[in-house]
Parts: sequence; C-alpha cells; structure tokens
Amino acid sequence: MTVQITIIGLGQTGASIGLALSAHKDKVFVTGHDKDYGAEGRAKKLGAVDATNHNLPSSVENADLIILAIPIHQIRETFEYIKKDVKNDAVLIELSPVKAEVAKWAKEILPANCHYVGLVPAIGPGYLDKIETPQDTPQPDFFSRSVFLLSAPTGTPGEAIKLASDFVKLLGANTLLTDFVESDGLISSAYLLPQLVSASLLDATINQPGWQEAQKVAGRAYFAASSAFSETDGAETLTSLSFQNRENLIRALEQMIRSLVNLRDELENKDEESFKALLKTVQQGRSDWMNERIKGEWGAIKEEKVGRVSLTETLLGSALSKRFKPNKDEK
Repeated sequence: MTVQITIIGLGQTGASIGLALSAHKDKVFVTGHDKDYGAEGRAKKLGAVDATNHNLPSSVENADLIILAIPIHQIRETFEYIKKDVKNDAVLIELSPVKAEVAKWAKEILPANCHYVGLVPAIGPGYLDKIETPQDTPQPDFFSRSVFLLSAPTGTPGEAIKLASDFVKLLGANTLLTDFVESDGLISSAYLLPQLVSASLLDATINQPGWQEAQKVAGRAYFAASSAFSETDGAETLTSLSFQNRENLIRALEQMIRSLVNLRDELENKDEESFKALLKTVQQGRSDWMNERIKGEWGAIKEEKVGRVSLTETLLGSALSKRFKPNKDEK
C-alpha cells in the first residue's frame, strides 16, 4: 500500500513537485488535478503524476495528503469544492505566498478533521537566473537546496507539521518554521516588493514621453529589472496577494521610497562619493546573498521538536501508519 497524494494545480510548481515525488514511487501514489485538461495530460506524459482526475471533489476523496499549487484567488473556491470530500485526518498543504488570510479561510471552510499547513516555497538556486513562463517545463530539482516557510494554526498536531517537513525533504529542500504573521512579513519584501518595483519601473517608462525612442535601446538592465512582474501569474494574482498582505507591503514600499529618495538626494546634492559608497554597499550585499543562496546550507526544523517520525508514519491516526510499519530488519 502507498501514501495517496493529490496535487491540485499542475503548472510548473505542481508538476515539479510531482516529478520530485516520482523518485519515491515505492511510497507514494500521486493523483493530479487541473482545471485545464491540457495541463493534466502534460503532467501525466512527463511522469509527474501516476493518474489524473478531472473531477475536483473526487480527486481528494482518498488522499492522505492534499497539495494545492494554485493561484491565491482560486484557493477559497477550491476549499469550498473539496470540503465535503476530504477524508478524516487528511493533511492539506497549500503553497500560496500569503498565509494569514488563507489560514482564516481554512478555519472557516475546511472540516475540523482536516489539518491545514501552509508552505511558501522558494525555487532552488540553480533556477534563480532563469526567467519563468507559464509554459516552462517542470523540473524534478526545481526546489532542490531551497527553503520553504512553514506555518500552521495554533494547536495543529506535531505529526501534521512533521509530515509537511518530511514532504519538503522529499523535494530536496528544508523547512523554516514561522507563523502566519512572520511569513507574510518576510514575503512582503522578498517576493511582493520586487514585483511591484518592477511594475513601477514599467509605469514610469512605458507610454511616457520619449519611450518611443528609449524602447529601442532598452537592454539587459531594463529586461532584468522589469522581469519580476512578467514572471507572476498576472495582474489578478499580484493584486490579490498585495491586498491580502496590505500592511506589510505598505511598510516595504515606504522603505523602498525612502531608498529612492536617498539616491535622488545624493544626486541632487552632487555628493558623488556618498552615492558611490551606497552603491558599493548594496552591491556587496547582493553578492553575499547570492553566495549564501547558491550554497543553500540553511537550517531545518529540529527533529526533536516533533519526534523522529517517518513520512509514512505521520498521517494522524489514519490506516496509513499501520500499513507502513517498518520491517524488523529496518528497525
């Protein structure tokens, strides 16, 4: 018998997760669902899922672990669709960047016997310099050597948190235990701010006087700086994320504005040395970040917090733990 996993959303994130899990076919059986028949077919052809089920409620009926890899504006509706079909003690993991509001939906909509855990994934360092598009081919190592922020409601069983951590390990990544407030604060500056800065650059240049000629010479720097917004799921998703993380994002934008004003003032005051010193400082900061990110040597949740329990033994009193007791020679 195997652990039944359902992945809802088979874009690059969901299919990459499926490909990583495919290395553990002796332990898991993965069912995939996507509202797009084409995405389901591609995931099946790639081997990212063992089966597909286009009926959303029935796709989760037998799932011990449910993974939502969908845009945030689809999550509440998805909770409503599956709430009556989630089995007892199933663990539901969702991967949206903003958590506080989603956690409220989970408490309001999901049954009490379903254990919600929020994860915020980061891609592996090998993919940092690759511009994502919706059609990019999923990769089994897409999250290798990265960190997932993990947050869960107060009172969530330790076994559910450990299961989420074990799941992340199967992807080649580690978990960083946070709460919903901290997670949203970190994401406001590390994920949302770069996209809004990119959008601001586009707003400050496109359709402005002189752009008709300037666009002809816009090169690598403009491409790189404007790419953050083009990599998102679109204006609808970024709007939802921004307004659900409004207070944190306002603070991050205010800090960004102060930084821009500081640069402007240095120019206005003709303080070339101060301007250069600032640029050198942030340049070194970026270099330090890249070095650490490439190494990927981040800490994980300490095992003693929840005990040394294997992935297949942590499904909260389900029959699964009985199915996968180790053989005597494995103890």
